[in-house]
Amino acid sequence: MSGSGGKKIKGWMVGVIVLGVLGALAVPALFAVLWFYQSQANFVVKPEHAKGALHRYAQGSLTRLQAPAAMPPAPDYAFKDREGQTTSLAAFRGKVVVVNLWAMWCAPCRTEMPTLARLATAYADNPDMVVLPINVDATPDGLADAKSFIDVHEPLPLYSDMTFKLPFLFPGEGNGMPRTVLVDKKGRIRAHFTGEADWSSPEARALVDALLAEPA
Repeated sequence: MSGSGGKKIKGWMVGVIVLGVLGALAVPALFAVLWFYQSQANFVVKPEHAKGALHRYAQGSLTRLQAPAAMPPAPDYAFKDREGQTTSLAAFRGKVVVVNLWAMWCAPCRTEMPTLARLATAYADNPDMVVLPINVDATPDGLADAKSFIDVHEPLPLYSDMTFKLPFLFPGEGNGMPRTVLVDKKGRIRAHFTGEADWSSPEARALVDALLAEPA
């Protein structure tokens, strides 16, 4: 066999090997593409992950606002008013409620409290809206300090939950504090925020106004 003929045979064999390798690579790639499109076709956003209408207010100081499409009822859990009388969120049904869970040991809680006071002042003449700070200090001394602290942030009232259970009943990041939860007139949780925010900001006012515009 001539040298040129040997080279042609070797070239043909190399071509076959290359095609075989490319084919071996193409088959799994094809399956990967098919799997991707099938998974996308079957993908369904879970209700708890879907974004609700109020998500558009997640901007400015409220960038981390969570406003899922799901609207679970607020927990039916008893806490205390300033005089030690038992109450619950059911007592505020028909109002937009800005619930704020806070403690004296939480520095961001104390820092944002003046903004909640300004929010309450801005809606002082609106009977359909209430700012509801609930202190979760677990000791009598902590609660006493909370009373003194809240008194310089009029017109905010004082409510308390010394069992520290409420942070785990509301949606949010574990026991992260402060925790602010917005409840609509029907007693449903519509948005929540973990961490410090400016609750007197234009975006916070717009969020509250959107809830106030909804029917009871």
